[in-house]
Amino acid sequence: LPKATEQFYEGWLADLETHLSDPKTDWHRLTRDLLFQINYPGVKDYEGMLQDPKTPETTRVALLCLDPRNITLEPEYYAEVDAERFAKVKPLIWLWQSFDRSPLGGGNVHLGVRFRRILAHHLFARCGRNFKAFQFVELSYGYNLEVGDDCVVHRHVLLDDRGGITLGNRVSISDYANVYSHTHSIVDQKDVTNARTVLEDDVRITYHATVLAGVHVGRNAMVGAVAVATKNVRPYHVNVGIPAKSIRVKPDAPPEAYVTELCEKHGLAREEAARLQREAEQLDAARHPGVVELVGVDGSEQARRDRPSPEHRRPGGRHDHGKEQVWACLTALV
Repeated sequence: LPKATEQFYEGWLADLETHLSDPKTDWHRLTRDLLFQINYPGVKDYEGMLQDPKTPETTRVALLCLDPRNITLEPEYYAEVDAERFAKVKPLIWLWQSFDRSPLGGGNVHLGVRFRRILAHHLFARCGRNFKAFQFVELSYGYNLEVGDDCVVHRHVLLDDRGGITLGNRVSISDYANVYSHTHSIVDQKDVTNARTVLEDDVRITYHATVLAGVHVGRNAMVGAVAVATKNVRPYHVNVGIPAKSIRVKPDAPPEAYVTELCEKHGLAREEAARLQREAEQLDAARHPGVVELVGVDGSEQARRDRPSPEHRRPGGRHDHGKEQVWACLTALV
């Protein structure tokens, strides 16, 4: 951007932050006035235009809708809504949504990301550093969102925080993804259960994926495109499909990421299985020096497919043949 433009934007945003931080500011009035200036540039008298009998009726309806006191949002109809808490943040949610549908906010990434970041710090339960939300991100309550540092939420994402959503640090949610924290009974749709959904540090939710209520996605895990995560996703695992299932473990995963349900079938607690995994690694390393990566102890076909052919293996490298013995070692220990 031209330096003069960027400076003007920063000044406008700083003025917005000042007003939002002032406890005397009426957020309903602030939202109304901002939206009036955005949608009717150069017009100064909101009340005069609204009351003028010459103003067309449709225009007067549009003017009324600029004020969040004159509209309703879907969460106001939820049975468990905390009416007092939602009334406080409602103006900011309406400002967020209306800004995105305006010429200022639509595709203006530079201004839009900074604008939403300012709102998020006053709207969310917690918002870390350098939060980035692109256009048309939808929220439910807003006040049940906890967001860590350096999180990115892309276009058309739904963050349904009815039961609460926690995003760790460096979480990335791609376009058109949905993250839910409430579910309906299959018998009675009015029977709603809220459950906090957690995405730990470095999680990636990719295009058009869905994470259902109460799911815990472990650190560095990934939910693949169009997948539906109905159950917890283990750290460093890549889950795809409907319902989403693990198809592989990221190559940079620590040894404990390979400990799966197969170990639990032997009656082992996860901590005990991890200990056996380390013993197996030490045993295998003694037999085959230079092994630095393990095959998943689940013995999956994916892990086998990931191993290069013998002519492409490097002695002492990450695909050394010695790692094939790890599963056998762990089985023997069990």
